[in-house]
Amino acid sequence: MSQTTQLVVIGAGPGGYAAAFAAADLGLQVTLVDPEANPGGVCLYVGCIPSKALLHVAKVVAEAKHAPAWGVTFGEPKVDINKLREYKDAVVAKMTGGLGQLNKARKINYIQGMATFVNNTTLSIALVKGGQETLVFEKAIIATGSRPTTIPGLSIKSDRLMDSTGALALPDIPKSLLVIGGGYIGLELGSVYAALGTKVSVIEMTTGILPGADRDLAQILHRQLEKTMHKIMLGAKVTGIKEVKNGLEISVEGEGLKDDEKTQVFDRVLISIGRRPNSAVPGLNTTSVKVNEKGFIDVDKTMRTAEANIYAIGDVVGEPMLAHKASAEARVAVESILGHDVVFEPQAIPAVVFTDPEVAWCGLTETEAKKQNRKVEVARFPWQALGRAVAIDRPDGVTKLIIDPVTERILGVGIVGSGAGELIAEGVVAVEMAALASDLKMSIHPHPTLSETMMEAAEVFFGQSVHVYRPKKK
Repeated sequence: MSQTTQLVVIGAGPGGYAAAFAAADLGLQVTLVDPEANPGGVCLYVGCIPSKALLHVAKVVAEAKHAPAWGVTFGEPKVDINKLREYKDAVVAKMTGGLGQLNKARKINYIQGMATFVNNTTLSIALVKGGQETLVFEKAIIATGSRPTTIPGLSIKSDRLMDSTGALALPDIPKSLLVIGGGYIGLELGSVYAALGTKVSVIEMTTGILPGADRDLAQILHRQLEKTMHKIMLGAKVTGIKEVKNGLEISVEGEGLKDDEKTQVFDRVLISIGRRPNSAVPGLNTTSVKVNEKGFIDVDKTMRTAEANIYAIGDVVGEPMLAHKASAEARVAVESILGHDVVFEPQAIPAVVFTDPEVAWCGLTETEAKKQNRKVEVARFPWQALGRAVAIDRPDGVTKLIIDPVTERILGVGIVGSGAGELIAEGVVAVEMAALASDLKMSIHPHPTLSETMMEAAEVFFGQSVHVYRPKKK
């Protein structure tokens, strides 16, 4: 069979379905190709959404365990792994099913299959239900996403060895789990298993968890994780994995390791060292699309590839690999296809680590400023001085503003604390709108809320914080 379409979107994740929906809303005839039954991609099926469902459960368990400090005592939590898995799967089904309905409402032609480029205007699609279909297109958007990175030499065949997809499947609640990689995915999933009762250890090659975050933010999280996890080993790396009778035996190298840490046995091991772009789209070499040395598809600021009628968005075009970045790029690509004068030039793409406490940042970080030898002023407001944070027993946080000392423009925002992922949106608006520290200071924030920390941090910059005595340096 053969079909034609104005626009084909390959991949139905947060970038792909956002592009397809936006294009349909703007009047284009759209075809969306993906192997899953409904749109959603990695994010909804085996990523952002199921992990946050499980992290919510983990937070409830953690709060129940902490409640005696408030004079409220619950019994020891009993985890029904099958019920928990059903809850997580129901969340995924509801979200992806809803997207399927929105797809039909927009009259988008959804083809469940895998696409191969025949040339720069034709796809051959292997249908999941069997058979082939040919699709001739005017424009295409590649949104094929990414996959977990593996470690050469350590990817043995064992049911005990998991990537993020396997960990989210919740095969069981192991007695012990080693997380290889102290980035956001590993720490989030490690936090889930720790809350469920697993003795979790983390190994990170660098000298600190969350290598991409400022150290003052990461350190607050580190202190909390030391209370909930069995062990965090920094500056160490796994050099060997082999299956033994009782689990997986791990060989570890690193300065400062004790003898009993150099060889350890775990029930399960989670490898979480990042993700790789799915840029090896079959037949892509029949087009002029270029893939760079890092494996990303090269695009310009309109998301156009070297092939004039083919665009690419999301994880497949570069860091940061975040769903909301892909969705924003989707809008730019679609509007560019329609001839609008648009480019993708965000000043702030927020990053959020959904651990407990959460860590979030946007714009210029303090670490980046130091690398650039850029003079900035950093205004910090500690949550210990915030009424709402103390009232909910969550003073383990800080909000900081990265400020240009001359113009007083807010260049970046960093937050660690309960609900930081929700609070960072105000920081994004401040950076994008070139707000000044005085704008935040004079904007009345509701009391008592965690959002006041943004206003209070700005007041710290001017030496006028009511709740922190820190006169401005002259």
